[in-house]
Amino acid sequence: MPDRISVCITAGNEERNIRRCLESVTWASEIIVVDSFSKDRTVEICREYTNLVYQHRWLGYIGQKNLIKDLASGSWILFIDADEEISPGLRDEILNEFRSNGSEQHDGYEFPRMVRYLQRWIRHGDWYPDIKLRLFRKSKGRCGGREPHDRIQVDGAVKRLKNPIYHYTYTDIEDQIASMNKFSSITVDGQFEDGRPFRMADMMTRPFLRFLRGYFLKRGFMDGMPGFIVAMSSAYGVFAKYAKLWERHLNARLGPDSAVAASAPPAASSAPPPSAPPEEAP
Repeated sequence: MPDRISVCITAGNEERNIRRCLESVTWASEIIVVDSFSKDRTVEICREYTNLVYQHRWLGYIGQKNLIKDLASGSWILFIDADEEISPGLRDEILNEFRSNGSEQHDGYEFPRMVRYLQRWIRHGDWYPDIKLRLFRKSKGRCGGREPHDRIQVDGAVKRLKNPIYHYTYTDIEDQIASMNKFSSITVDGQFEDGRPFRMADMMTRPFLRFLRGYFLKRGFMDGMPGFIVAMSSAYGVFAKYAKLWERHLNARLGPDSAVAASAPPAASSAPPPSAPPEEAP
């Protein structure tokens, strides 16, 4: 295989997942890990597989990937997260492409991602096939997008492979809800900074439409109860983003001191509290 493939892994407190991830890419030319100062055994486990382990403060999903890309010596980059795994079928597809010189006609490869959730693989709905472009010629690709959703952009021909990358995304429903809360806040921060307005119609209709799309149009119902939970939680995630966007506009309109004043306990008094003023339209 004349072209060198550098596997680039960003990690942080991933001792539960990282060994599975590393085992799936031992066939590559080199493995590079950038760790954001894990407090568990992540770094120790990584050093069993590669001596190219670095630690750097977290720069965000996009910044961290651009950092690790510059550390790679291979002419091709394969991005994989610590909670992901290259399936045996995808590994064989990639190796066959390079052995047959198919990579000479392409500058990038994309493939589906399949999520393991609630004791089963999710094969329908909004979570599948979830196409990701992760393998690309270093000189032709760059990482862009909007936090927290990084996106690889390639100047050239891209081929889609059939086999999936596996994603062990959440340990349970509680973990999923915590992640949704975190990512929705990051998304809303970017939208608010871009000046996106809040529209009541969006908050009323888009969560419902998301559920219909995932559960019925994309056949999420075929994944049983996990498929229903995925569709409902996806709808809630959309609702949470619009609710947080409304809150950001509210706080910006009333000023930073209003939140502090509202959270303070009322002074002791025998008189009833004053009536709240009517809520302004968003």
